[in-house]
Amino acid sequence: MRRNEAKDHPVAATAAGHGRVPLRFPSDDGGLRVVDRDVPAAVGRVLESVLADHAERAMALDPDFGRDIAVRVMRFTLEGGKRTRSRFVWWALRACGGGPAEAEAALRVGAALELIQTCALVHDDVMDGSAVRRGRPALHADLAAQYADRVPADAGLGFGESAAILAGDLALAWADDIVADLDAPRSRVRAVRDLWSAMRTEMVAGQYLDIQGQATSLRSMTRAIRAACLKSALYSVERPLALGAALAGADAARTQALCSAGRCVGIAFQLRDDLIDLFGDPRHTGKPVGGDIRAGKPTYLVAVAHARAEAAGDRHALTVLRRSLGRADLSESRLAEVRDVLVATGARDVVEARIERLAGHATRYLESVPLEPEGRLPLRELLVAAAGTASAVPPEPDHAAADDGLPVSLVLSAAVEGATR
Repeated sequence: MRRNEAKDHPVAATAAGHGRVPLRFPSDDGGLRVVDRDVPAAVGRVLESVLADHAERAMALDPDFGRDIAVRVMRFTLEGGKRTRSRFVWWALRACGGGPAEAEAALRVGAALELIQTCALVHDDVMDGSAVRRGRPALHADLAAQYADRVPADAGLGFGESAAILAGDLALAWADDIVADLDAPRSRVRAVRDLWSAMRTEMVAGQYLDIQGQATSLRSMTRAIRAACLKSALYSVERPLALGAALAGADAARTQALCSAGRCVGIAFQLRDDLIDLFGDPRHTGKPVGGDIRAGKPTYLVAVAHARAEAAGDRHALTVLRRSLGRADLSESRLAEVRDVLVATGARDVVEARIERLAGHATRYLESVPLEPEGRLPLRELLVAAAGTASAVPPEPDHAAADDGLPVSLVLSAAVEGATR
């Protein structure tokens, strides 16, 4: 987006003080039902108002900073995503008996989660060297293109990446501002802030394990699960559920059941994402396939394939994995060979089975405590959808090992070992 285009962009106009959407929060049960019908829209209205105010202040600081960074953060946050994390906050609140008094705080926490997701994705694209996000240029690529005629070619990418890191930092700062300004009973605000603090640290720890695994070529299944838990499961599902429960003042039994269900679904969510990266359709995902393989990410999917190939003495599979992982220039034909190995070793089937089993355990946890009827079914449906399964049948207690040799109990213990609690 060129400088004059940024200035004339409708989001930039909003940031300049025009067309701002006022905040409207549910003040009675009727208002709650309005949000129930479309949680993403309700969170979007909060974001529009809050971000317009932040972007206006950024414009006042400096027009270039406002247009290049603040407006991009605003547009990125408003125009993409399924609002899954904020929906988890809302439906956990409703399932735990939260009402009109807690609605505003829940929607604001949901908005803050959308901003921290912006931070995570923008930084992720820089670290992964991904030029595409949601079917459009990634933020760092967009910034580099904007200044292509004014920045030397050999410095353009570095400029875009540095500016994108600042954009992610700004999104995180704005998210923290929202949480710091919550209006709720003191004990509940304290609980939310404690959870928020833990979640931010967990997310960074998971990202570090991810890039460390890339650099050192570690292929441990338990380590892959732990990284998936810290980077995705806690932050994407468990912590949002815990935040909603905290705002509702939920008791320990309900909170623990929701957190356990959230951890199972969160890990399943990441495992599904690993599968989509290789077997998904770019027309639906908005980004090229094979990014994890080209980046050499130590995913659970690859760790299972490697372990099974070693156990079977499958030299061909091991050779394909060894020569493909971490190859940024990997061709489509070589990528197809990797897919064949993941199918032939049974790794794809093992991961699919693991996802189904985790989703089933999540349902069992959810059914172990009484939840309010207005939130119970929507929460269950959201958990099943996040796991990427058609349904989730609670399994028998997990005494035996699954196909990959890791029972769910060990998967969860591996996930939390060393995690910030």
